[in-house]
Amino acid sequence: MGCDGGTIPKRHELVKGPRKVEKVDKNAELVARWYYCALSQEKLCRPIVACELGRLYNKDAVIEFLLDKSADKTPMEAASHIKSIKNVTELNLTDNPAWSGDKETIKGGKYDDIQSARFICPVVGLEMNGRHRFCFLRNCGCVFSERALKEVKAEVCHK
Repeated sequence: MGCDGGTIPKRHELVKGPRKVEKVDKNAELVARWYYCALSQEKLCRPIVACELGRLYNKDAVIEFLLDKSADKTPMEAASHIKSIKNVTELNLTDNPAWSGDKETIKGGKYDDIQSARFICPVVGLEMNGRHRFCFLRNCGCVFSERALKEVKAEVCHK
């Protein structure tokens, strides 16, 4: 029958090995980068600013971070390199006409489609959802896909 005292446990039954490292879902990580503020973890809302590292922030969250210099508050590693408002650039983003995220109100639960992006590249039309690289120009804040900047060989803003 078993468990009658005649069984000898093997080593793998007694000794527990190291736990497997939990892997982060790549899709969820991209959604977090492109849909949420890196500082406050709230949804991105206009005006949106970016630092030289390419992280996206809500402008009011950056201003609150810069104003709150109390000693008990530890500096956030997501914004420790931001010393003044001049370290960030306000972005001029192009809305995606196919996106209907905030326009729809549904009673009860709401489904957020993470496949469609809120903003697009004005030149090529690629969605800004993390699958494609995007760049911004520091002097005007216009945001374009890397593919558009490679296709149009110009040093000035495309708009």
